[in-house]
Amino acid sequence: SQILSKGELQVSDKERHTQLEQMFRDIATIVADKCVNPETKRPYTVILIERAMKDIHYSVKPNKSTKQQALEVIRQLKETMQIERAHMRLRFILPAKEGKKLKEKLKPLIKVIESEDFQEQLEIVCLIDPGCFREIDELIRSETKGKGSLEVLSLKDVEEGDEKLE
Repeated sequence: SQILSKGELQVSDKERHTQLEQMFRDIATIVADKCVNPETKRPYTVILIERAMKDIHYSVKPNKSTKQQALEVIRQLKETMQIERAHMRLRFILPAKEGKKLKEKLKPLIKVIESEDFQEQLEIVCLIDPGCFREIDELIRSETKGKGSLEVLSLKDVEEGDEKLE
């Protein structure tokens, strides 16, 4: 019976190890997916993030979600490398009446206003920090009583490589 219980232990240990490795990879994938190098605006590869996580000796917490841990990893990596959450590109269309006033409220939440068009209504295309999305969405909904609209144009504003062969 001694051998049996020991044998089981090894299997579950190995399984746990595999599970943690998988989580480690998942966390790295989320980080790579959500972040860019702020200098170049280019995404990092999963392999590079995995290496960076090993460098800071990040240990996976099996009882926390990979998404929570990814945010934690981003915070920690910021201390050792150039890494930022990639921006989301949004377009919102606001009724003329509330448009101007609402824009002032939205301004602190917007990183970059790319274009602004004011005809019958105010149309703004801008970049935001993904962390502000919910707040912006709620502001627009409550201030325009559902008349304003918000559209996500791209989840992350990433410079796609222009490696054209000359």
